[in-house]
Amino acid sequence: MPYVRSHTRRNGARVRAHYRKRRRAGSASTARRRRGSRRSGIDLGIVLAVLGAAALVVLVVDFVGRHPYWSAFLVGLTFAVAVVVALFVSRERRRQRAVHAERDRLIAVTDAMSGAEFEQWFARLLIVSGFRQVRVCGGSGDRGADVTAIAPDGRRVVVQCKRQSAGNRVGSAAIQRFAGTCREIHHGELCMIVTNGFFTNGDGVHLARRLDITLVDRSSLELWAWTGRPPRALA
Repeated sequence: MPYVRSHTRRNGARVRAHYRKRRRAGSASTARRRRGSRRSGIDLGIVLAVLGAAALVVLVVDFVGRHPYWSAFLVGLTFAVAVVVALFVSRERRRQRAVHAERDRLIAVTDAMSGAEFEQWFARLLIVSGFRQVRVCGGSGDRGADVTAIAPDGRRVVVQCKRQSAGNRVGSAAIQRFAGTCREIHHGELCMIVTNGFFTNGDGVHLARRLDITLVDRSSLELWAWTGRPPRALA
């Protein structure tokens, strides 16, 4: 980068001159040497890995040729260990799923969940209850559709999940907003609002009944989660 420097001539005149900074000698060559050393180090590592793999193959082939019975025994032992490990992992996963499913049957677990976790929890409940193509789509811009699915009878299900803290209730405004988007925008044939709390009595509840929107409160949801059978309104 050029820079300006002022100085005074012998005749007393003061002038300004432009200069260009000189690069320090050897900086570019030093960087090139460093890059070259790193590249050579990587290449050396690859060569050593290939040589090591080749040497291992040679040793294995030589051992199999000298000790065929021991080789067969070791192969069988390795296979047996792999089977035992796979069975153990599979059984542990089944146990964890059973524990998780048992935990999901308790409505109290939803009280400590976030809104997104509550949506995932309810999606698992739909799957257990025989619903198909269950999809969690809640988030910004979802327009009220947190979970969608296909009911056992083939109807398209659109769900809005309301995870409430203790003492809070789902008001009429939320019901009215969902009523305006469930069928017109999301083409829901079976629309429901699910909450781990309760709904306030008022115009929203009456509107839900008129528009055939199913409201699932804490009591209904608890019974659903425990039995795996949805409310009669969804049958």
